Amino acid sequence: MFDFLFKRATETSAVPPSPAAEPQQDAAASRRDEQARRAAALNGNEAAAVALILESEFAGVRQAAAEHVHSQAALEQVLQAVRNTDRRVAKLMQGRLDAIRYQQAEQQKAQACLDLAQRLLQDEKLTPNQVAELDRQWQIVSEVPSLAEQYASARASLAARLEAQVNLQRTIIDAMAAVRKLPQAGLPAEEALQALERHAAQQNVYQEAPEHNALPRHLLSDFAQAIEQTRAALTAPPKPAAAEPAADAAPRAGEPGSAAEAGGAVVAGEAAASKPAKPAERKQPKPAPKEVDKKFLETLEALEAALEHGQLHVAAEHDKWLREHKTRLSPAQTEHLNHVRAELKRLGDWARWGGNVSREELVKAVEELPGQKLAMSELAKKVGSMRDRWKQLDAVSGHAPKSLWERFDAACTSAYAPAAAHFKHLADERHANAAKAQALIAETQALAESVAAGGADLKNVAAAGQRLRQMWGRLGTIDRKEKRKLDQTFDKVLATMLAPLSEQRKVEAAKREELITEAEALDPSDRHTLDKLRRLQERWQEQAKALPLERKTEQALWLRFRAACDVIFAKRKESAHAADHERKAHLHAREAICKELEEATFSGDDKAQLAAIAKALKDAAAAWHASGTVPRAAEARINQRYHNAVGKVQAQADAIKRRAGAAQANALRDKLRLCQGLENAIGKQDESIDAAEWQAKWAALPSLGNDYERTLQGRFNAALGALDGKRGAYAQELERNRAKLLDEVLRLEIVAGVDSGAEFARDRLKMQVEVLQSSLKSGQKPQSATAAYLQLCAMPALADARTASRIEQLFRRIGASERA
Repeated sequence: MFDFLFKRATETSAVPPSPAAEPQQDAAASRRDEQARRAAALNGNEAAAVALILESEFAGVRQAAAEHVHSQAALEQVLQAVRNTDRRVAKLMQGRLDAIRYQQAEQQKAQACLDLAQRLLQDEKLTPNQVAELDRQWQIVSEVPSLAEQYASARASLAARLEAQVNLQRTIIDAMAAVRKLPQAGLPAEEALQALERHAAQQNVYQEAPEHNALPRHLLSDFAQAIEQTRAALTAPPKPAAAEPAADAAPRAGEPGSAAEAGGAVVAGEAAASKPAKPAERKQPKPAPKEVDKKFLETLEALEAALEHGQLHVAAEHDKWLREHKTRLSPAQTEHLNHVRAELKRLGDWARWGGNVSREELVKAVEELPGQKLAMSELAKKVGSMRDRWKQLDAVSGHAPKSLWERFDAACTSAYAPAAAHFKHLADERHANAAKAQALIAETQALAESVAAGGADLKNVAAAGQRLRQMWGRLGTIDRKEKRKLDQTFDKVLATMLAPLSEQRKVEAAKREELITEAEALDPSDRHTLDKLRRLQERWQEQAKALPLERKTEQALWLRFRAACDVIFAKRKESAHAADHERKAHLHAREAICKELEEATFSGDDKAQLAAIAKALKDAAAAWHASGTVPRAAEARINQRYHNAVGKVQAQADAIKRRAGAAQANALRDKLRLCQGLENAIGKQDESIDAAEWQAKWAALPSLGNDYERTLQGRFNAALGALDGKRGAYAQELERNRAKLLDEVLRLEIVAGVDSGAEFARDRLKMQVEVLQSSLKSGQKPQSATAAYLQLCAMPALADARTASRIEQLFRRIGASERA
């Protein structure tokens, strides 16, 4: 069924040539030989090659001439000309065009990389990640010789800046380490202070270095702090408390506890003894405490108990406290303390070994997590528990080797990567939902402002409120804290928007109550009760359509109203036998209405006839509805007669409208031709255009009185306005719109089902595929042919006779469908 899509416009007849065709074949052979000689003599003349391709009807000649076409403009010209007639030449032209466009794209990518490199050179805070990303982008680009040297120069400058950053950072780190070692270097105070000042002088040099902005955060501040701390340590006066116990060491050398102080009192005594004593200036030593610090001994006992229970972490804390709080001990206590610390060290070594074994098992367990296919939440908990276990091992058995820690951290990062991506996706969804919520709030706020200004229909406000509530309920997950705020904001804004609606709904509910009261007060025996009840129902429907109430309120009121109606219908059913004669009278009235319509005649002009027909139909409809019910057996017959009579009268009105439509169509055609003629004159740069003459031609045509009149009037006025010094620009615009006009004509021919001709068969097939794909992707109803033709009429463009005839053929098809 789709064979017509694949028919070639250049199919040749299978009928064998007649003898009379032999002279024509000889002439064709001579032309082929002459064109072949021209192709062989081109010698790179691209313009002549293009001309030969366009005028030659022989494929071999076109193929030979196509070898000399290389520029992009010429390739596009030839491709456009032979796309549907010569596949080989079209394929060659398309291939060369693709190569040129690929080279241009790569040139643009390379230029973008070069521009990025130049921007990075100007960036004060250059980072290695930026340079790595630049290298990655450059690797994607194919080799571009024209920019390779410039990029290499820029890349070398970036590498030099990175090297300068590394050297500056390394210099500052080394200088900071040297500054911190000055107090322990054993240098004289003056020499140490001089070295410190030299480092302080270098601090200004570091701060003024070209790459100081790229240094890690707080590095310079840490260096300045280290200088200040070292200066304070070097200039601080010596503490006399360390020399006093040593001064008493010599006269009491024979006492039992003289050399057993915790924290190295013997070393301090030797250092003090090596200096000459100044009895006059030395302070009197404090008397030794008679009792050992009780807190110190209790902590020592707690340390020993912690070791017995295997609580190395608690024991380490106790040992830290003992080292910070020194006191004088007896030799036995000192020996006991050293023994306990040795046991602590031994157990710590064992714990460290055991901790490393446990860490190895922990690393192995983490490395096996990716293969377990766990849920994302469970995977995150597993990785978190593994890291907590690692921290516990650090607290119990000391810090792990750096290589083992890096292995564990890499394994955890790799195992947690899917969960991280999953949680990031969830977070992005929550942020997107929050953005949607903000958009809904903004939309609601805009509607609230419109309602407050009094420019909105309350029915639309009710529909908008319901729609916004439904959309808010389908937003999806949002962060709990942000969701609470957004809910409060949305409820507040929505309440503001619906406040006028709530007040109006109270009024409408009162009107519904009045309808219910009227329905309950109707007399079932009255002959007009049904009419009144019908009018009440119509009023109810009108009110319900004008402004629906809340569902619960609407349903309750409707049930009451329907119950009142049911009561009336039930009572009337009981007395139906008494109303038969009334129904027969209604039947006679309707028969009279039908007879009047069947015998109706109308005179006068078209407008008067249409008015008379409309009045007759309206009066007949009113009389018909006012006549009441008829017997059930005759209802179908009288209704069919009435519809036939109405159809007959309506057919007369339709005939009059068709005549008027034909006149309008002729006027539209003439005005469209006038616009095209004026635009073609402007496109030809005709200086003899008389605006008054064209305006008179336009005024002589009858007015369309619809959207086509406004559209064509605007197009005609735009063309007339271009005559005042804007002919060139408007002519260029008309020329630019020529191709667009052809595409729109082809698209509209597809929509309207009009044949485009054999020369546009391939373009039509391509356009059909695009239209089908567009409609399938968008899921929306395609634009109507009438609206598309109106847009086509509004497009100023140069059109040849073939295009103008296609446009008029389209209008005939579309106008016929509209009139039908």
